[in-house]
Amino acid sequence: MDITFKDEQDDPLPTEKLVELAELAMAAESLPATTQLAISLIDNAAMAELNSVHMGKTGPTDVLSFPIEDFSGGVEVGDIDGPPLLLGDIFICPAVVRANATATGVAFEDEMALMVVHGVLHLLGRDHMIEAEAEAMEQREREILALVGRERP
Repeated sequence: MDITFKDEQDDPLPTEKLVELAELAMAAESLPATTQLAISLIDNAAMAELNSVHMGKTGPTDVLSFPIEDFSGGVEVGDIDGPPLLLGDIFICPAVVRANATATGVAFEDEMALMVVHGVLHLLGRDHMIEAEAEAMEQREREILALVGRERP
């Protein structure tokens, strides 16, 4: 797995465990070792801009995912010996994640872990707009987080 990780916000975070979790999530979804992913930690202003431009919503949000490959019908991985699978980009706003964690009484690290897994699953075509899809996505998040001894907040 090839993960590009950028921390572009004012309060730098340790990235090693987040990268490992992204790799684990991709492996758990049976993606080939040639899969490429980018994760960026950004500030409120940058996230608000992305949220406005791409989602038509005001203000920052916790995580946004922008797929490159189309997995709208679910994961269908091609030849593992073929070209790299360009999964997409995940943008996480730690300030929003921290506020959400505080508001719900969850550890910041657990909420950040959830955002990484949530972002990867979105890139693979999973969604939570319909209740049944939301339940399936949350269950998969629980399963992947359990692999590293974390619970879904």
